Amino acid sequence: MSIITISRGTFSGGSELAEHLHARLGYSLVSREIVAEAAQVYGVSEARLGEALEKGPGLLGRFGHDRRRYLAFVRAALCERAAHDDIVYHGHAGHLLLGGIRHVLRVRLIAPIEFRTAALRTRMGLGEEDAVRYIEKVDKERVRWTQFLYGADWRDPSLYDLVVNLEHVDLEGACVAVAALAARPSFQADDASRRAMADLLLASRVAAILAADPETANAEVDVRAKAGEVEIEGKIADPLLVSKVTERARSVSGVTGLRYGTRVMFE
Repeated sequence: MSIITISRGTFSGGSELAEHLHARLGYSLVSREIVAEAAQVYGVSEARLGEALEKGPGLLGRFGHDRRRYLAFVRAALCERAAHDDIVYHGHAGHLLLGGIRHVLRVRLIAPIEFRTAALRTRMGLGEEDAVRYIEKVDKERVRWTQFLYGADWRDPSLYDLVVNLEHVDLEGACVAVAALAARPSFQADDASRRAMADLLLASRVAAILAADPETANAEVDVRAKAGEVEIEGKIADPLLVSKVTERARSVSGVTGLRYGTRVMFE
């Protein structure tokens, strides 16, 4: 079984393709509800979390270190879902949040401007020129926030396993192509990729717990895990914070060991 992530520009048919795949494969659909789940579990405002993940650096500059915290919450919520396989995720850069997991099929969907403006005009009742301006504005903002949040340009084709252009392929044809590739052995979960998913899930849980606790939220650290052993690297301000980070990390179910990496800087 596999995980399918769909990246797309606004009104490019991403949700429709996800619906087709759901009907064809029976995979669960996962999208914006991840933000709601993350907000509920980690006690942050859903509106603030959603806005932070959709707006560019101008707004996020006001959030400061919250950028890292919010990403930790959303990654943890997505990993909880992805750990069970058989999902189609169309939302906040799933292919980047689930990096390193072999059985994730990363799809990018593109569509001609005529397709996109027609969908937008139907949904929002805009005129042709206003629809084009709206799409261009949202696309530019998306480029800025993915670069800011993840250090990547979401338009880069090397980030994907499959790029589908709806100019000459309809949604049903796109669905057939994605489903066929998802069925290939290279995108089926095996023991190694399930272990990698379990490691990412544990690391994301630890990172989210540290980000949610006011006493450890300012610790600028990266978290990795392997078979229950957690490694923390980054920037830690003082010995008391080290103690708090250690305490919180060890409290997460599944953590069997904890160490600090060679790049930890104690200031």
